[in-house]
Amino acid sequence: MDEKIIPITAEEHITNFKKLSEVLNCFVQRTTSGDLPENLILQEAIDQSVKYNGFFTRESVLYSLKAIAGMLADGKLNQWAGAYPRLAGNIKTPKKIAVVMAGNIPLVGFHDFLCVLISGNIFIGKLSKNDCFLLPAIAQILIENDPRYRELICFTEDKLQGFDAVIATGSNNTSRYFEYYFEKYPHIIRRHRNSLAVLSGNETPEQLHLLGGDIFNYFGMGCRNVTGLFVPPNYDFAQFVSGMHSFAGINDHNKYRNNYDYYKTIFIINNQPFVDGGFFILKEDSSINSPVAVIHFQQYNSLSEVRSFIDKNKDNIQCVVGGLFDGIHTIDFGKAQSPELWDYADNVDTMEFLYNL
Repeated sequence: MDEKIIPITAEEHITNFKKLSEVLNCFVQRTTSGDLPENLILQEAIDQSVKYNGFFTRESVLYSLKAIAGMLADGKLNQWAGAYPRLAGNIKTPKKIAVVMAGNIPLVGFHDFLCVLISGNIFIGKLSKNDCFLLPAIAQILIENDPRYRELICFTEDKLQGFDAVIATGSNNTSRYFEYYFEKYPHIIRRHRNSLAVLSGNETPEQLHLLGGDIFNYFGMGCRNVTGLFVPPNYDFAQFVSGMHSFAGINDHNKYRNNYDYYKTIFIINNQPFVDGGFFILKEDSSINSPVAVIHFQQYNSLSEVRSFIDKNKDNIQCVVGGLFDGIHTIDFGKAQSPELWDYADNVDTMEFLYNL
């Protein structure tokens, strides 16, 4: 191990990230209640993020910070780390892990950041220009609490070099570049995914409201955002539209409204049938990936059809929201954008990957 790096044990990491959770939770509570935030580092990072990314709003950044605080709280870190007994063993020689991050939603790469550090490795971050302020601010909070992180966390705008392994997330196009560029290194390459919801037609107004969060939080731009629906025959779309009503304020956002107006116009010009939700469009389409402000849906006559579709498209699906359906793994309504520590992106165990290097 490099002599200048004073190791941090897994237990110390857990304690430090618990403190981070408290800082984030306090910041969100004070900010949402209208009090002046105590943490100016975070406040400045939010100001810069909102200024430079039109799809980042204060509300969406605060939602992300709250989700991260919840992820790290209430003994969850201990529960998660407990599944990896090797964390409690001897401190290993750290590897340098390059992490190429996406920027579609605020702090989308935080979980990789956490995994690299808590597994005893060195983090080298290559940030997306769409989200380049928030994670460095969180890193600074960690460093102020424990200066040893200064030698374990690095952000670079230059060409990545001197790393031992890589975790890269991007679009389907950039992932092909990643596969080529990083083929000689141990790697996790993530592509774009979307999420689905399976509806029975018997959902309560509260469940539909929660589903609205799964759809519209972050303007629908995350891999865990629901962009496609499975509905039974003769589904009551009026009930669905009514359940989404509380999210109508999203249409006040200029970039989102431009998408809604654009696709509505295109569908009308092309004489394509759709359901107009007033601020979103429902269109029958089997494609999982849908544009911003458009939700695809397809009808199912039996659950076997749904199971078959999910199985055939598993490499393009991040998660499935819904009630209890035989043979279909679902998460509860309203939980899509609040993953737990053990909910790994693309179902690839990042911690196991890092420990097997």
